[in-house]
Parts: sequence; structure tokens; C-alpha cells
Amino acid sequence: MRPLRPTQLAALLSPTLIALALAGCGSHDSATPAPRSAPTHAAAAGAADPAVDAAFAALSKRWLDGVMQINPIAATQIGDHRFDGEVDDLSAAGRQRQIDFNTKLLGELDAIDATRLSRENQVDALILRNRLRSDVWTIQTLQSWAWDPLVYSGLAGDALYNLMAREYAPMPQRLKSATARMEKIPQIFAQARANLDPARVPKIHAETVAKQNAGVLSLIDTFIAPNAGQLKGAERKRLDAAVAGLRKAVAEQQEWLDKTLVPNAKGNFRIGQTLYDEKLKFSLNSSLSRAQIMQRAQAELIRVRGEMYAIAQKELKDKPGAPALPGKPTPEQQQKAIEAALELAYADKPPRDKIVDFAKQTLSDATAFTRAKNLVTVPDAPVKVILMPEFQRGVALAYCDSPGPLDKGLDTYYAISPIPDDWSREQVDSFLREYNTRMVHLLSIHEAMPGHYLEGAHSAKAPSTLRAVLRSGVFAEGWAVYTEDLMADSGYLDNDPLFRLVQLKFYLRTLGNAILDQGVQVEDWSREQAMEFMTRQTFQQEREAAGKWVRAQLTSAQLPTYFVGAQEHFDMRKAVEAQSGAKFDLKTYHDQVLSYGAPPVRFVRELMLDEPIR
Repeated sequence: MRPLRPTQLAALLSPTLIALALAGCGSHDSATPAPRSAPTHAAAAGAADPAVDAAFAALSKRWLDGVMQINPIAATQIGDHRFDGEVDDLSAAGRQRQIDFNTKLLGELDAIDATRLSRENQVDALILRNRLRSDVWTIQTLQSWAWDPLVYSGLAGDALYNLMAREYAPMPQRLKSATARMEKIPQIFAQARANLDPARVPKIHAETVAKQNAGVLSLIDTFIAPNAGQLKGAERKRLDAAVAGLRKAVAEQQEWLDKTLVPNAKGNFRIGQTLYDEKLKFSLNSSLSRAQIMQRAQAELIRVRGEMYAIAQKELKDKPGAPALPGKPTPEQQQKAIEAALELAYADKPPRDKIVDFAKQTLSDATAFTRAKNLVTVPDAPVKVILMPEFQRGVALAYCDSPGPLDKGLDTYYAISPIPDDWSREQVDSFLREYNTRMVHLLSIHEAMPGHYLEGAHSAKAPSTLRAVLRSGVFAEGWAVYTEDLMADSGYLDNDPLFRLVQLKFYLRTLGNAILDQGVQVEDWSREQAMEFMTRQTFQQEREAAGKWVRAQLTSAQLPTYFVGAQEHFDMRKAVEAQSGAKFDLKTYHDQVLSYGAPPVRFVRELMLDEPIR
């Protein structure tokens, strides 16, 4: 998924990619919680009060209207175009307005008797409560506005990208909105300079933004300059003046970044255990704690490596120069055997300049297979492979960018970051070993079919607008990882045993993300510890691991979404299969899962198994 900025509403991110980053699974034996007794929920559902449901619907509408106005840049991406000429206000007064708005809505939500809501509205009420509390906590406690310059660079880039990337309106109309925003983007830069305390800004954040800053100008050159002739007279003069003003503002911001922020950035990129646990709770909206996530991830690490060793034994048997392949290997024997088997997969690499073309082919292959196997209903909405916009490069390497839930009939983008021109031959080789042909197949499964693209197309038809807007990143990322295993189990590239090996390696990255995030943000892992873990325990190439080290410093509590979501999806399917018995049908199951509109997975499970909504 396209990485979403801190101010954006769709809590999804997913930055995965083809200069690219991400994370599948084999057979899962994680324990499924015992079925819960449900002494009251049936009565509560039957006693739903239409008047209470109506009160909640009115509250939801007030939140949607208010939050779009407060976050106009995100509103454009979501598909609400009433505020396309506005930008977010992160001044002290603007932040206070956000706190007041969320606090007021929380009070109104508390006054509603949730037990008298329909089950669907009970879910939406819990999702909304989590969002309201999270927004207040982010401003008052986390205070990313005071130490994370990515907040501001993301807003500046998205202000234009969200307007120009899709044809939701005629070009002249979008150019007029872009003109108004270009006139106001300098105030975002000014607020960054006023709000950010260099003593709190981590060096890695400052350096990353200093590299990204000029990317805003690439949006002008890519989207605006080629179309400027569609405006005439005074409108064209205003556009030209706005472009000139923004170019000047970007240059001034670059000078401040280079001469003031970067040299004086002294902050710690680790948010620490207390903030991490609080952020994780809001980010995941899951029943799994930090300790439980680590325990399950470490157990999966052992299990998956064992499965990979079994494949290595078969693939390397009788091959000249093969390492020792005993029935009970030592850790070092296991390591060498898996590495040797993976070398067979790494040898099949796409050419440096053909990655985009190959990604298109794998997307076509995965789509045809999903349809042929009747795994899930495949929507007709289009998906296009594009080069990732420059201003978004540097955090993730590939993502799926679905249209906003309020925009209809627009393209979904499968965005891929090109290999940097300044990479050495060794760096390029490392990257292409990681993103070998089989891995690109997996990326297309994860990001597009039947992963993010398909899930996004289904979730756009969510039961409520609120749920469509507050789409769960844990559901979305978990679904994408789940589909990697689904495709492998269903026989995708079944004549190639190395595909399963690479798929398991991909899954190792998922659980490695969860371990890495805690290690870096809570346990003070050094770069050496992180690189050792990624390159040896999860078999990532140096370039991939180096990029993930940067990402683990820039973000927190997002990397675990892949693993937690996948575990919840696997657990839910096992529970539904057990309940359904011989009546279980895979396509029917998948369509039903996606019909709920991507709330946190635990709510989908409760709805499907007719359990209490908690």
C-alpha cells in the first residue's frame, strides 16, 4: 500500500516494494483461542434500537465532516473533494482545534449506549473510539509534530500528488486546486520550522527529509507543468506565480534543512517501551500484547526455518558441493543448507531495466491463476503498474495505491521504485538477488492479486462510509500476507519447489518485521544487531536489510501489522473451518471476510462466528 502520512485517515500503510520491501506462510499451527460463550450478544443484537443506531449514524457523519475539514489533504486522497484547495494546519491553534474536536466527539460517543446498537454499529463504534483516542494521544503524548519532519514533508508532497495522480475531475479544475495549495504549502514549511525542536529530531529523520524535499518539485514537473496550458489568462498567471513561489519556498526549506536541522538534529529515534506499547495498542487494535507478538514471532521463526531446511534437503540432495544435510542439523548446518538452496533461486533475476515489465507479467499471471482456481471474487476495477513518485521514495520500495473509498471507478496503482542510478554494481546485484523472479511474483501477489488491490476493491464497498475510511492496516497487511500462503497452497508455480522456499523466506520477513520493530524501538538494538538478525535469521540481502534498518528507525508500531494481521487471519480461518465442517467453501469464506470492509480482524472473526463484539 502507499505509505500514508501521520495526518492521513486511512490507517493503512504498507509500503512494500520492488526496490521494494515486504513480507506468506506455510502450514500454521498457532493455537486458536477456545470458542467464547455468548450469553448476551444474541439478545443484544435482537434488541438493537433504531433510535440509538440513528444517533450513532449522525455522530459518525459529524466526525466524517469534521475530520475531512481538519485534514483536507487526506480528504482529497479519501475522495472528499470539498477542501481540495486547502492544506492542514499544524500550528498550535490548529492542533488545539483537533484536540477539542476529538474530545467533544468522544464525549458524545460515551453518551451512546453501545449495547443497543446493531452488531455492525457496535464494531464501528469501537473503531471510531480507537481513532478518536489515538488522534488525541498522537498530538498530546507522542507529539510527532515536534520531532518528526516527515509529517511536514509528507503533507507537502501529498497536497499535490493526491490532486494530480488520478482523474477524479477535469484537469483545469484540479490545476486550480493545485494552484491554491501551492500558494499554501509554504505555510506547511513555516510550521515545520516553528514546531520542530532540533534537539528532539532524530538525525535519520532530518537526513531523510533533506533528501526528499526536492521531490515536491518533481510533482510540478511531472503533473503540473505539462498541463499548465489548459489554464488561460489570469488563472494561468496565478498558477505560474504559485509555481514560482513554491520553488522558492522549497529552496528556502532545503537551506534550513541542510544548514540548521540536519547539523543540529540530536533526538533519539527510539520511542521507548512506554510510548511504544501505547502506540502499538492504537495501531493494531488487537488483543495481542507486545510480549505475545514477540513470543509467537519467535516460535514461527523456528518453525519456518525448519520447513525451509526440509525443502533445502530435497533440492540439494546429490548436488555437487552441497553442504551437509543431516536429519537433525546444528544451527550452523541449517543456516548453510538454507542459504545454499536460496542461491539456486537468486540465480534467476530480472534484468535491472526490466523490473517494471516483469512485474506487469507477474500481475497478469497471478490474476489468471486466482480466477482459474476460483479463490475469491475478482473485481473488474483496473490496476496499473507505475513508477513510484520521487517524493515517496526512501521509506518503502513498492506499494499498492488504491483510490480513496469515496472516489469511484478510478485506477489502482501498483507502484514500484526504480533502482537508484548511483547504486554500485554490487548494490544492484544484492537488490536483484533479493528481488529475484520468484520474489517479484510474490510482490505482485501481496501488493495486487489477490492481495492489497483485490482487498481494497472489496473494502471500498464497506457496510458504512466510516468503516471504509477507517480501513484497518492490520486487516489489509494481514490479508496480503495470508494470500501469499494461499496462492502457494493452491498450486501457484507448483512445478517450481523453489517458489515455496522463496515464499517462506518472504514470510520470514513478515515475522522478522515484528521482532525487528521491538528490537529497535524498545530493546535498543544496534545497527549491527539488526543487520545480523535480518541477514542471517531471515535471509535478507544486504540492500534489503539496510533499507529495513532505515525504515525501522523512521517508523514504529507499523512493521508488526503484517505479522499480527496474518496470524489473526490464519486463526480466524481455522476457527471458521472448525465451525463450518464439511460445509466450508474457500471462495465463499474469502468473499464473506472481505464483505465487512476491512475492520480489525478480531471484529471480522466476532461477526463471522457470531461472538460478542468486544
